[in-house]
Amino acid sequence: MEDTSAFRKQPRLLSIMNSLSRKHNVCQDIDECTAGTHNCRADQVCINLRGSFACQCPPGYQKRGEQCVDIDECTIPPYCHQRCVNTPGSFYCQCSPGFQLAANNYTCVDINECDASNQCAQQCYNILGSFICQCNQGYELSSDRLNCEDIDECRTSSYLCQYQCVNEPGKFSCMCPQGYQVVRSRTCQDINECETTNECREDEMCWNYHGGFRCYPRNPCQDPYILTPENRCVCPVSNAMCRELPQSIVYKYMSIRSDRSVPSDIFQIQATTIYANTINTFRIKSGNENGESYLRQTSPVSAMLVLVKSLSGPREHIVDLEMLTVSSIGTFRTSSVLRLTIIVGPFSF
Repeated sequence: MEDTSAFRKQPRLLSIMNSLSRKHNVCQDIDECTAGTHNCRADQVCINLRGSFACQCPPGYQKRGEQCVDIDECTIPPYCHQRCVNTPGSFYCQCSPGFQLAANNYTCVDINECDASNQCAQQCYNILGSFICQCNQGYELSSDRLNCEDIDECRTSSYLCQYQCVNEPGKFSCMCPQGYQVVRSRTCQDINECETTNECREDEMCWNYHGGFRCYPRNPCQDPYILTPENRCVCPVSNAMCRELPQSIVYKYMSIRSDRSVPSDIFQIQATTIYANTINTFRIKSGNENGESYLRQTSPVSAMLVLVKSLSGPREHIVDLEMLTVSSIGTFRTSSVLRLTIIVGPFSF
């Protein structure tokens, strides 16, 4: 019997040979990933290989068993300079307040808030990661640490000005009462109106006191007294009226501040003419009804007026100081008066 097996296989071989011939005798790889003939999981990525394929996890994931799980890049330093935020399959960097990401999206650089968005009312100072506000002299930061509030210096101390403190935006100034001027920014100094705005008549003399001035007659003598070259009012011996009157009256003026500390020596009276074999005694003849002062004899020819009670101004206080001169043998007796006008200023400065 004839063997026909070789004959039966010949047509298939011819078919394969014809296929190779059509494809130029080259074996072409089958891309299972494109053809969809792979068996990768939905959470995997198909990678075609020559003659095969492989299943891999996408970037940012790693295989754990048969599953792909996210890689937490934030646990693998040093990805970010300051803060790392993990996302599914990736991550991104963040910066702390006061910083911003550089162009490399990794490094954080300081934000100069004073240039970018200055919120300070007056002065802004940039510091690493933040900023601070400061105020000009005379101001202080408000509770929001951004705005500035005026400091009322007049309320912080009662010793800033000698008389009156005036608060101004960012500063203060001192004022003085009428008759005074401000010196050295805070102190009150008396204005000598007799040198600046003398309003007295020609027959008057101007007397300046603390806080003002007064006009007094150049000739204060009243009849029967006459004015002598020594600016003294003398009662002529030839006038019978003068027998019971002081021989002379001298007018003097002085100024003191209000509420002067006591006891205080304020004025000295002294004999201008000294007679031999005489005794001088001194007393306050008038003007001391309230006991504000007393006379302390300091020598045979002089005495000191001592203030023992404070005088509050403004006021004019007139005191007559008398010197009684008696001869040691009792043949001679005379008296002279010094009329002292004390002008008390309105303030203690």
